[in-house]
Amino acid sequence: MESIDLKGLPAPDTRRWVSSRKQAVVLAVRTGILTVAEACERYDLSTEEFLSWDTLFSRGGRKALRATKLQNFRSPTLDSPESAAPAPATEAAQ
Repeated sequence: MESIDLKGLPAPDTRRWVSSRKQAVVLAVRTGILTVAEACERYDLSTEEFLSWDTLFSRGGRKALRATKLQNFRSPTLDSPESAAPAPATEAAQ
């Protein structure tokens, strides 16, 4: 595993999240360089988004963080239509 420090992390204004950048942020949190809160604030991420990266990385490493591979590593129960909240009623539907 590569050594990570603040200088090796993606720029705070990063908007294009490739798997290597996601991995760097996850590893920075796991090694104590950043807390989850610091990572979320620095990169304007929600806690849920960061935790999803961490979970995916745990399940399949850097490959799992690739956007095109997400469907292979996400929990089927979380992504099923049954687990989604019902859509709010619209005025047209009433």
